[in-house]
Amino acid sequence: MSTQDLRSILFTHTRPQEGFRLLELTPELEELLTSEDAPVLELKSPSTALAQAVIDPTAHDYVNLCTPTQTYRIRQVQSSNSLHVLRPSRGEISQADIKVVEEASESGALSLPDEAVTAISRCSSTLELHIPPGGFSAVPFLEKSLRLYDRRSDDDGDIAMGGSVDSTAPLGRNEMRTARDNLCQDIPVSTAQCEQSWMELCAFVDGAEEVACWRPSPRSRLAVWKRLVEGAVLQGIDLEKQFLVGDLWKSVLDDDEETEPPFPRALLEAVVRRICNADERPRLSDDIKWASFNKVECTQWVGETYLAATAPTTSSAIGRSELLREWKDCLPETWRGEVALSKLPDGCYNSPDPTTICFVEPSQRQPTSKTTSTPATAAKAKNTRNWHELLKGRR
Repeated sequence: MSTQDLRSILFTHTRPQEGFRLLELTPELEELLTSEDAPVLELKSPSTALAQAVIDPTAHDYVNLCTPTQTYRIRQVQSSNSLHVLRPSRGEISQADIKVVEEASESGALSLPDEAVTAISRCSSTLELHIPPGGFSAVPFLEKSLRLYDRRSDDDGDIAMGGSVDSTAPLGRNEMRTARDNLCQDIPVSTAQCEQSWMELCAFVDGAEEVACWRPSPRSRLAVWKRLVEGAVLQGIDLEKQFLVGDLWKSVLDDDEETEPPFPRALLEAVVRRICNADERPRLSDDIKWASFNKVECTQWVGETYLAATAPTTSSAIGRSELLREWKDCLPETWRGEVALSKLPDGCYNSPDPTTICFVEPSQRQPTSKTTSTPATAAKAKNTRNWHELLKGRR
């Protein structure tokens, strides 16, 4: 069919081309950005020292795009088909602005159409957003950034808390939030994911001469739990029903410890926040005043913590019967029936032989079947990112 009578549109290009990077948005991110209360997005990458401590030193040059709740890895994807960024021009065509080759009319002047499309940039690659199998976690970064708060035995055999934490100098919420935010600035995950990892580690902020962020060792978390249970029993506090965290703190103090507590109150509150019922858990920026524990979930946490504290490696493996016996002794009397190896989280332990057991760090655990199915889905999505395939499906 002849198209001679159709109106012509001039196609040209600028020189030099402008530098554009095209970013492909996920449907969820597009919906978030077009919402009425669109949040501010962050581009975050770890410092060189932190990246080398957590990741392969050769793989630290990357940037993550973070929403308030989600994290995406930005990666470059090459394409065999170049993409052109076009700019329409309506009645603004100037001989000085465009380079065009056209036969001159009889009068010797160029005959330009009223409309034109100008290619201002040529992109041979695009940026796509990627979530790896298992998602993102701030735990590895926090473990390297936070100071370790541990228990040690002194020469007299008594237990003293490691680290120079002055529990008599409580900090305000704003001070704690500022310290936490400053530490999380170089952690390349979203704010919500960073707060979740902070809570999982029972991290807390306290300080003497300077404000410091701490992560308690498994031995410290276990010691706080044991003291917590003893105090609750003596004071008649039912841990499965709502209780005041302030009352629980008073229950762990002896008469001679009111001026010099055995550990900071912020540490006890961090442990309570970690194991309390999820629907009662306040934001990290809010105080935790009320709490209650779920017997099943709390028992699981105690078993995993005890194993991490007593058998962190294969060489320090303990007997299974010993684990079960000591695990029961760490719990309130009515909870002892919940103890069983099957109640431990998947992949959290290994058995060097049929009678012993040891802890497995989260980073070394084998992925579950749900996680292993993710790469196939990701590969399928990657195959459809060829532009000629995307356009083909819309024809």
